[in-house]
Amino acid sequence: MGSLSPPSFSNTISSSKHTLNSNHIDETTLINLFKSQQNHLNFFFNNIDHSQTLSFTRLLLSTAGTIFFSGVGKSGFVARKISQTLVSLAIRSVFLSPVDALHGDIGIVSAGDVVVLLSKSGATDELLRLVPCARAKGAELVAVVSVEGSALSAMCDMTVVLPLERELCPFNLAPVTSTAIQMVFGDTVAIALMGARNLSKEEYAGNHPAGKIGKSLIFKVKDVMKKEDELPICRESDLIMDQLMELTSKGCGCLLVVDDNHHLIGTFTDGDLRRTLKASGDAIFKLTVGEMCNRKPRIIGPDAMAVEAMKKMEAPPSPVQFLPVINDDCTLIGIVTLHGLVSAGL
Repeated sequence: MGSLSPPSFSNTISSSKHTLNSNHIDETTLINLFKSQQNHLNFFFNNIDHSQTLSFTRLLLSTAGTIFFSGVGKSGFVARKISQTLVSLAIRSVFLSPVDALHGDIGIVSAGDVVVLLSKSGATDELLRLVPCARAKGAELVAVVSVEGSALSAMCDMTVVLPLERELCPFNLAPVTSTAIQMVFGDTVAIALMGARNLSKEEYAGNHPAGKIGKSLIFKVKDVMKKEDELPICRESDLIMDQLMELTSKGCGCLLVVDDNHHLIGTFTDGDLRRTLKASGDAIFKLTVGEMCNRKPRIIGPDAMAVEAMKKMEAPPSPVQFLPVINDDCTLIGIVTLHGLVSAGL
């Protein structure tokens, strides 16, 4: 982000009060607030101690145990989010409620673990009470604060100071900037750990099986294709009009034309039917599927990624609604449809 020199904060506050009193927010006030927040974030980026950040990141990378994150209030929400991000990256992490920890949950902490304590002030009472309990378990303690020389820092093994110019709140009270920099800090460290651990796309997708990210990287054609009795199959010698039921009943919008060994010969679509009827008239009653089928259809293998099938369907010169699935010896084993891919969440 480039540095910006925002208008006077007092002017922004004055404008904010006016718009609040009139039950209206004008565009200038909103723009000024965004510029002020950007300036406060620039202060964080320009003043953060990268040596502290590097030591912290290396500690998490080398930890053989669990990485616990803890905080109270808004910092607690951020701590939970950072922990969940690490879990999604296959890093063992847990959010530890400081209140619950003092009533039994501290039992989950053991030697070799790291406990990261997030607090803007470094004076949060619940965290100060948690420190000796976590230390007794043999865990390494890290304070992530925005006040240098805080009580929490003095009690921990390591401190990372997140530079905070002020909160965007006109009273400098609501934690809207401090939590933003906590989130930026935590997520950036998470991605650094992701890179250092050489996490692959496939491993990342394995942790997101229900989402579109995971499905696009996990699902293969064989996972979403129709097969066996679901296939609209016919022979090239079959009359077109005799195969209308097969064409319309399987929900694929086509016929898959095969030989006696189940090798794919071609495809005949409902669009082909309309064009043939328009061009041939009554002669269509004597035409076979083999005479009018497309003998060079787009095809795909069962081990191709499902997302690749979608791209192949949408490729020029014109999109198609299905792809026959064949194995290495050109034997038809299934069909994947656009509707099937969309239904699968791709």
